[in-house]
Amino acid sequence: MNRKIAIIGGGNLGIAITEGLINNRFIPATNLMVTRRRIQLLDHLKEKGVNVLQDNQKAVQDSDIIILAIKPYQIKEVLTEIQPSLQIDRHMLISVVTGYTIDEIKGIIEKEIPVFRAMPNTAIAIGEAMTCVATNNGSEGEIEMVINIFDQVGKAILINEELMEAATVLGACGIAYSLRYIRAATQGGIEIGFDAKTAELIASQTVKGAASLILQEENHPEKEIDKVTTPQGCTIVGLNEMEHQGFSSSLIRGILASFNKIAKIPH
Repeated sequence: MNRKIAIIGGGNLGIAITEGLINNRFIPATNLMVTRRRIQLLDHLKEKGVNVLQDNQKAVQDSDIIILAIKPYQIKEVLTEIQPSLQIDRHMLISVVTGYTIDEIKGIIEKEIPVFRAMPNTAIAIGEAMTCVATNNGSEGEIEMVINIFDQVGKAILINEELMEAATVLGACGIAYSLRYIRAATQGGIEIGFDAKTAELIASQTVKGAASLILQEENHPEKEIDKVTTPQGCTIVGLNEMEHQGFSSSLIRGILASFNKIAKIPH
């Protein structure tokens, strides 16, 4: 990719995106700019050839694609700051800021440039993020480009913007739900005889393998479950006991509770 990318906000998320793009050779490091007030914290990126600076406007002026990776309370200030440097027919803006809609962002910048929202989860730190992308004025080529950017740090899909809060719950909160399962499975493993470290390894790798079966084989989860639930076997007994205790319904209720909470959060 020959276009230049400015990542406004060199925190954990901004750094993870930067490193993913470099590690997968998606873009030369010299075509990347990352901003942060405490610029010394970006020395490791500078050593890789990334342009690190404190000046957001300068980064925007020298780039084609801008990724906003800042805190929600900073968005109005930062957008107002870079607004004079945004150029129609040149710039594209991608926000990974939670809670701000595309129309709200457009209302601040007051310029007709393509605007995207993207919601990656914390697995972006290891290049395994699930990122949901939305736009209401991006072209097919621009959509493909944004999806390609976030495919460098995991898997990205296009969704309708009205599903962005739902994506936050299922993808971002979902990391915590999955980790809680691993923790519970580890505790069960300890109770049946394993030490904590071994139980955690078995539980974690098993979850990774289960996910890979779905992603790679593209089978329905129940089809894979059927392969290991033999008649009168120990697997079906365990599954049925979990369902009697409300396993699936508790998870669904938890997802709905998180969604109802995020839907009511004011900006």
